[in-house]
Amino acid sequence: MTQARVPRRALHGVLLLDKPLGWSSNDALQKVKGLLRAEKGGHTGTLDPLATGLLPLCFGAATKFAQASLDADKRYEATLHLGCRTTTGDRESEVVEERPVDFGRERIDEMLASLRGPQRQRPPMHSALKVQGRALYEYARAGIEVEREPRDVTLHAIDRLAWQPPMLTIDVRCSKGTYVRTLAEDIGAALGCGAHLAALRRTGSGALDVADAITIDALQALSDGARTARLLPPDVLVGGWPAVSLEPDDAGRFLCGLRRRTGLADAATVRVYGSGAFLGSAHITAGELIPDRLLSPTEVEALAA
Repeated sequence: MTQARVPRRALHGVLLLDKPLGWSSNDALQKVKGLLRAEKGGHTGTLDPLATGLLPLCFGAATKFAQASLDADKRYEATLHLGCRTTTGDRESEVVEERPVDFGRERIDEMLASLRGPQRQRPPMHSALKVQGRALYEYARAGIEVEREPRDVTLHAIDRLAWQPPMLTIDVRCSKGTYVRTLAEDIGAALGCGAHLAALRRTGSGALDVADAITIDALQALSDGARTARLLPPDVLVGGWPAVSLEPDDAGRFLCGLRRRTGLADAATVRVYGSGAFLGSAHITAGELIPDRLLSPTEVEALAA
């Protein structure tokens, strides 16, 4: 007997998930999407199965603003195994070299301080970055080395949290696109002993914090209504942008995609409201408020309900 299909519904908002170890980002998305019975959903940047922590999931209208979370700075808690290099730079592969670890906190702190700021980082072969339509890890598994151009990243802060030789735990605040696995190997090289990434937890994305996230088990234990109540409004993804409020007439025209005159200074990104309701995103150029991503009138009504 065929099991009846669970009907899906239009939901609009952001769920902050604390992704469990061993799950892919898509596995987590599909599980939560099923628990919420949501029609449309997406995640805001891949976390490897090895990593745990903050994974913002977007549903309905919120998917329009997922890029803002993708572009946001990130924060991680990473545990490095010093004195031990592996083939993939993490704990899930063969050890290729082991060296003694014979230094203390002062040398570690000096080295970490030297890494702060802008730098060029080459993406690792064992990553989800795509080249000619294939993820780099697919080439790596086939034994094929692919040329990777270094990318500009910034380490805003990197601090020691714990040091129990040979395990070093650090707090990293960085720009998007930073590979902590590569950072772990760079730290090992700088210290002269080698290292690999033993554990990784994303603790922040922009203004979003893992302290406000929920686990899959906790979400599953909630009632249907309580699960829906965990959704945050879509504008939480753009909460750091300047806010612009429009009068009702201008708000209606803005939702139709029309530019509006404004006395506000130029801005690359702003969030726009009308009568307290979030309408979408825009930019300001030469005295004009120019729409970028807009909610539909139906979505605005649904969020106001």
